[in-house]
Amino acid sequence: FVCTQQDQLPCKSLPETLLFQLLGLSIATLSTVTHYGLRFTLISNVSLDSNAYKVIHHRAFYFGICLSMTLILAALLSSAATVRESQCLTAMGFFCFSLAFCGLIPAACWRYTHGTEVENSMMDVYDFVYEEVRRNTSGFRRHELTAIHEAFLCCGKHSPFGDTTNVESKTCPPNQVHNEGQDCLQLIQDFLKKHMDFVFSLLGIAIGFTVYGMILTSFLWFSIHFSSNLYRKGKYILR
Repeated sequence: FVCTQQDQLPCKSLPETLLFQLLGLSIATLSTVTHYGLRFTLISNVSLDSNAYKVIHHRAFYFGICLSMTLILAALLSSAATVRESQCLTAMGFFCFSLAFCGLIPAACWRYTHGTEVENSMMDVYDFVYEEVRRNTSGFRRHELTAIHEAFLCCGKHSPFGDTTNVESKTCPPNQVHNEGQDCLQLIQDFLKKHMDFVFSLLGIAIGFTVYGMILTSFLWFSIHFSSNLYRKGKYILR
């Protein structure tokens, strides 16, 4: 535990600060994995400029890094403010928590209102590459489609036209069999749904901890303020 020097303020436990730091590191790790992961990077490199996935891919990474840095900075400021009884550091910590909260709420709302936009944009990329290979209009697209099949461990897609066998025989891994139901569109959708559900859960946890941090720093500021006034009371005598 870390207590103030005059023992007039409530103690602030170090595990609370460590929890905020771990939360920030978790968000940074998830953002890095999402940005530099093989599957996400492959789709981002293949997607066209007109597709929304590349923009979402980069914005999500920068948002996650900025959010993690803000939470870690807020935890460090609140811890230092407790030890040094500094109202300025406490106010800065409250500002960092408020800034993180103002970023988390729009992110959570966007995930709720645009729940399928990421999945649809990623599947559009696969559809585009698949159709290019099927029409034999581009040679290097065949290598891109093969890389997608190897990364997602899937094989082609179910088509009502029934003319996809030639494409799958040239681009699918030898150990993948299309008739076993390993449809790439369905597998990409399921993969992204699980990933986005995990991201949404982490956003909810971050919102809860951010609100707790705002309450904690505001309580700490008032405690320092009133404790400072009480400490000076009675120190002056009238001559």
